[in-house]
Amino acid sequence: MAAPSPTFRRHAALVLCLSLIAAFTLGAPTAGSAEPKPTEAKLRAELAKLNKKVDGLIEAYAAKRESFKKAQKAETVAKQNLARASDLYAKAKKQVDSIVQLRYQSSTGGLPALLFADDLGGAAVMEQLTAQQSAHLQGFSESFERRKRATETAARLTDEIGEEAKEMQTQRDEVEDLIKDIKNRLDRLAPVGSGRRSDGSWAPQLPAGADNITDRTRIMREAVKRRFDLPYAVGCYRSANDGGEHPLGRACDFMMSTGGTMPSAANIALGDEIAAWAIKNKSKLGVKYVIWRQRINHGSGWRTMSNRGGITANHYDHPHISMY
Repeated sequence: MAAPSPTFRRHAALVLCLSLIAAFTLGAPTAGSAEPKPTEAKLRAELAKLNKKVDGLIEAYAAKRESFKKAQKAETVAKQNLARASDLYAKAKKQVDSIVQLRYQSSTGGLPALLFADDLGGAAVMEQLTAQQSAHLQGFSESFERRKRATETAARLTDEIGEEAKEMQTQRDEVEDLIKDIKNRLDRLAPVGSGRRSDGSWAPQLPAGADNITDRTRIMREAVKRRFDLPYAVGCYRSANDGGEHPLGRACDFMMSTGGTMPSAANIALGDEIAAWAIKNKSKLGVKYVIWRQRINHGSGWRTMSNRGGITANHYDHPHISMY
């Protein structure tokens, strides 16, 4: 049989290389197939589990705070006991020092001289001094022990408080990390607004439905309702033509109070979160701008607005979200 020509061998090698490349390409999993995007149902199931864990950690954190308060009270009492014991110790020591000084200054030569004196009265004095000395020494010893115990108790409680504080902070950090994780996961659930063109711009939409707002506005409103626990009503369409987006069905007000009154600190914080969330998801939802607390943000930072004369007019009681 004739040997294959060089041209044939080159062709055969080329075919083999192409076959291997095709097999490798078709067989290798893509990034998309390796990590499929989780469904909304799956994410919400995970969030429900995380919320239960957060509740448990918050409960443990609250219990640790109570334990910490009790330890602080016990430490305060221990320090007060230590101060009293130190005071009694100082008095007892002073009394003992006085007895020692009297012994050395006694004209009778001290207690031994009184013991061997011919005068029976001297023996009585010696007996009295000895009893007095014994009582003072006993008081001195007891006060010394009280101060020692109080010092040890105060030191132990201080160490315990330090450990309680560390554990409390650890639990707080864990809760805060989980809350942050929950917020990040929830942000992933933000839907894409309808009518977005391929170049990122937004097609105009007509208001529709009983609420008389655009589909894009409705998607945003429902997303906010799912994302946040809103304390008051949401107002979108209104017929009064004030030059804004409401008469066009392209804006919603998320009330943080009953209207005309300043919101609570908690609801101001909630309004901050809603405003930040809307700006963060601006390009995804089709948000045009956000107004909150007499400031407006088109996506490039907050700018102070002129005074319109009232809490509601200045948007202190509600974040306002306008859509394209």
